[in-house]
Amino acid sequence: MTTKARTTSAPVLGLRALNRATLARQLLLRRASLSAEAAVAHLVGLQAQNVKPPYYALAARLDGFTPDDLSAPMADRRVARLVTLRSTLHTHTADDCLTLRPLVQAARDRELGAFRKGLVGVDLDRLAVLARELVEAEPRTMGQLREALLTEWPDADPQALSVAARCRLPLVQVTPRGLWGRSGQVTLTTAEHWLGRPATPAPAPDDTVLRYLAAFGPASVKDMQTWAGLTRLRDAFERLRPRLVTFRAPDGTELFDLPDAPRPDPETPAPPRFLPEFDNLLLSHADRTRLVPPAYKGRTWAKNTAYRVLLVDGFVAGLWRLDDDALVVEPFGPLTGARRDEVVAEGERMLAALHPGSAYAVRFGTVRG
Repeated sequence: MTTKARTTSAPVLGLRALNRATLARQLLLRRASLSAEAAVAHLVGLQAQNVKPPYYALAARLDGFTPDDLSAPMADRRVARLVTLRSTLHTHTADDCLTLRPLVQAARDRELGAFRKGLVGVDLDRLAVLARELVEAEPRTMGQLREALLTEWPDADPQALSVAARCRLPLVQVTPRGLWGRSGQVTLTTAEHWLGRPATPAPAPDDTVLRYLAAFGPASVKDMQTWAGLTRLRDAFERLRPRLVTFRAPDGTELFDLPDAPRPDPETPAPPRFLPEFDNLLLSHADRTRLVPPAYKGRTWAKNTAYRVLLVDGFVAGLWRLDDDALVVEPFGPLTGARRDEVVAEGERMLAALHPGSAYAVRFGTVRG
């Protein structure tokens, strides 16, 4: 049977079915009784440009979560922060730091192409060796690393040297950076040095495809490529096809999934959830309509800034922020009284988990048009 024939014969999953399946994989239909380390592994990392988002992400997903549940394994070097997927800083388990980074290394090498004019005359292999020696001798800020590299290549562009070091080496942000309430400036060493063991050779993507589907499926090849920041993953999906089931999205796109993965009834209740900026839920599919109603597309971003997002009935329904004395909820549209009560209860739960003893009230702000 041809791929086209298989696709047209596969059952269609509507938006609500896709929504509920994705929420179930993301631990957002009901909070899970997992450790923070186990949740980070299941979710294949958490995007972490800023320190606090991974904590808010886990507070929305885990039963009884407290900030120390993530800070402790990070301090013990069982979890760490480094650039991996989509050339973006993520919080990963130690094992994933040493396997996912080699998987995406080719993309990091291609990223350097945009900076080639600033790297004329720079031996990138020597740069990697020198940068490794510097940061493994002692953790360094990017500014310190850049200044040291400039002594070797004074005519190079300083920013390009920084990017080259970040792309060629798996640079971990060492603690206390990343710890709740104790974060310091960004200082870097290699993942191998910080974690005390070598990285693995670049793996075939097949196992990561299965993990992606477990955390984000059902999904298309393009969805996973968006999540990983990689291309040419079709072959891996085709190798795995005999082990997978397929569906169609409402637009006809072929979706792959694990046979035994949860696909709840589309009418399964989805409680409100407060998600941080850059939550992986909203960044890991090429087609985000399973989570973002078309009318609200673009409202969670402004230029390069992402806002904190409120889910109601499983879909993006507004934004939120913490002011000096209040958790301010800004819905995109009117909420029923019952929905507002649910949002308030969820907001109070989040505040109790992450800001115990605070005097924050939950307040509804101006509805954004």
